[in-house]
Amino acid sequence: MRTYAGHSTPAESNALYRRNLAKGQTGLSVAFDLPTQTGYDADAELAAGEVGKVGVPIAHRGDLARLFEGIPLAEMNTSMTINATAMWLLALYQVVAEEQGADPARLAGTTQNDIIKEYLSRGTYAFPPGPSLRLTTDTIAYTVGAMPKWNPINICSYHLQEAGAEPVQEIAYALSTAITVLDAVRDSGQVPPERFDRVVGRISFFVNAGVRFVEELCKMRAFTRLWDEITRERYGVTDEAARRFRYGVQVNSLGLTEAQPENNVARIVLEMLAVTLSKDARARAVQLPAWNEALGLPRPWDQQWSLRLQQVLAFESDLLEYGDLFDGSHVVEAKVDELVDAAKAEMSRIEQMGGIVPAVESGYLKAQLVSAHAERRARIEAGEQIVVGVNRFQETEPNPLTADLEAAIQTVDPAVEQAAAEAIRKWRAERDETAVGLALKRLREDAANPDVNLMPASLDCAKAGVTTGEWAAALREVFGEFRAPTGVAAAAVGAQVSPELAALREQVREVGEKRGRRPRMLVGKPGLDGHSNGAEQIAVRARDAGFEVVYQGIRLTPAQIAAAAVAEDVDVVGLSVLSGSHLRIVPDVLRLLAEAGAADLPVVVGGIIPEADADVLLRQGVKAVFTPRDYDLTAILGKVLSLVA
Repeated sequence: MRTYAGHSTPAESNALYRRNLAKGQTGLSVAFDLPTQTGYDADAELAAGEVGKVGVPIAHRGDLARLFEGIPLAEMNTSMTINATAMWLLALYQVVAEEQGADPARLAGTTQNDIIKEYLSRGTYAFPPGPSLRLTTDTIAYTVGAMPKWNPINICSYHLQEAGAEPVQEIAYALSTAITVLDAVRDSGQVPPERFDRVVGRISFFVNAGVRFVEELCKMRAFTRLWDEITRERYGVTDEAARRFRYGVQVNSLGLTEAQPENNVARIVLEMLAVTLSKDARARAVQLPAWNEALGLPRPWDQQWSLRLQQVLAFESDLLEYGDLFDGSHVVEAKVDELVDAAKAEMSRIEQMGGIVPAVESGYLKAQLVSAHAERRARIEAGEQIVVGVNRFQETEPNPLTADLEAAIQTVDPAVEQAAAEAIRKWRAERDETAVGLALKRLREDAANPDVNLMPASLDCAKAGVTTGEWAAALREVFGEFRAPTGVAAAAVGAQVSPELAALREQVREVGEKRGRRPRMLVGKPGLDGHSNGAEQIAVRARDAGFEVVYQGIRLTPAQIAAAAVAEDVDVVGLSVLSGSHLRIVPDVLRLLAEAGAADLPVVVGGIIPEADADVLLRQGVKAVFTPRDYDLTAILGKVLSLVA
C-alpha cells in the first residue's frame, strides 16, 4: 500500500514520506519533477517553472541522500517513477544506500524504466528510442547480477490509457514493449541463457484501471493469460513463478473530474475493486490518486484518504479470504477471449512493422492513441458516454470540500525553484571538478561503444558528484536528441459530424472568406510538461473544424513559441500547461510576443489552473482560460474563433 508522492524539495518530501510510513504505508512511490525526469538541472532554461511542481527535484547524490534521510533503504521497498533517466536515479539510489551501509544485493524496489510509453503519452524522453532501449537493457542486465531483488523495469500501460488507449491497445502495446525489451536483453549477450528466467521473473507491469469495471477486470485476466503464454512459448521459461504476471496499479486519473470532484471517490473505489476482486489476476500493489487531482496538487490529508480506502478494503472487508470469484463465469470468459484475440492481432501487426520501436518512430502508435482519444471525447460531447456531473446530472449542492479552493489543494512556493538553482550552483562549486571531468569522460567513451554496459560509468558519475543535467548532457552528445511524432496529422476520427461541429465549420469558413484565408492557430506546449493529450485533441478538433493548425509537439521554450507564432503569422495562440507552471511560463510568452511586435495576438490557455490563477492570467493579458471543466472542444474552439473574428 503506497501513495505516489514527492514535491518541492528533498527535505519536504522526506517529511511527507515519513508521515505516510507512520500512517501504515508499506512502501514508497517516488514522484520526480519534470527536470529530473528529462535530464535537466534546476538552473536549465527548459526547467523554468517546472522545478518541484509534479515531483521532487533530484540533481545529485546529496539530494537523494536528503530525500531518504532517516529511512533505512535496506529495509524499504521503493518504487521510482523514472524512465529516461532511470539508470541515473538507480545509480544515485545505490550510492546513497551504500553510504547508509546497505548491501546493494539487499535493495528492493522498482525503476519504471519503460521508455517506449514516454514517446506515446508522457513525453519525458531524453534520447532517441534506440539508445534509450540500450539504457533499459543495460540496467536490466546489471541488476540481474548486482541487485537481484530489484525490479529493473516496470512496463507501464497506465499512461497509454491516459493517452486514449482502449483495453486492446493497452494490452497489445504493453506486451509488445515487453517483448522488445526481452529480445534486446537476450540478444545483448549480457545475460547467460541459463539465467534468462531471472530477467523474465524481475519484469513487472504498471497498469491502469478505468471505471468500466467488467472490462477492466477482464483486461487483467487477459494480461495474465497472454503473459504466461509469451514467456512460456517465446522464451521457454518453465518456472511458473517467473512467468507470473506481476503488476501494480494506479487507478484512472483520466476519468477524474473537476466538476463535482467528490464523485471521484466513488470512481476510485470502483476502479480499485476491478484489480482486486479477481484473485487470479489481482494487483500486487495498489496506489490510488486523490479525489482532487483534477483541481491541483493533493494535500497530505487527501493522500491519507486514498490510503485509508485501501486499508478498509484489505482489513475490514472479507475480500482477501476467498478464491477467485469469477472462475467459471461465462460472461467473464467470453470477454477475456475477445480481448486476447484482438490483442494478439494488434501485436502481430506491430511485429510485422519490425517491433515496437519502428512502430513508435513511424508515428503509427501515436496516431492510434490520438484517434482513440478523439473518439472518446466525441462520445462524451455527444452524450453517448455519460460522465456524471460533467455531461449529465450537472445540478449540484455547494461542495464544502472545495468551498475554500485555495485550501483544497497544495501549491508549491515559487521560491523553491530559485533555491534549487542556487543549491546546485553551490554543489558544483564545492565538488572535485577533476573527478567529475574524469567520470563524464568515461561515460561519453562508454556510450560510444555499444558493447559496454553504462551502469558502471553512471555509478562513477554518481560518486563523483555529477549532476542529473550533466549526466544527460554527456549522453545527448553521443546519442543525439529526438522529437517524437505528434500523431495529429495522421489521426483519424469517426466520419459522423455533430451538428455543433458542422455549425462551427460554417463559421470558420465565413471568417476565412472575410479575412482572405482560413484562421490559423498555433497550439503550443511550453516547458517540460509532456502530457500532450489536451493539446493534441484541440489540434485535431481545430483541424477538423477548418482551422489551419500549427502544432510542433512538446518541450518548447517560450521563445520558440513566440518566434513560431510570428513566423507562421498565426491568428491565435493556444497554450496547454498541465504541470502547474502556468504562472511562470505564460507571462514569458506574452512578454516575448510583445517584444516581437505581436502584443495584440490573442493568447488562450488550457490546463489544470485554479480559479485564482486564472484571474491572474486574465489580468496579465490572456484572453481566455480553459480547465478540465470545459470538456466540449467544439464549444472551446467557438470561443477561440470569436477572438479571431
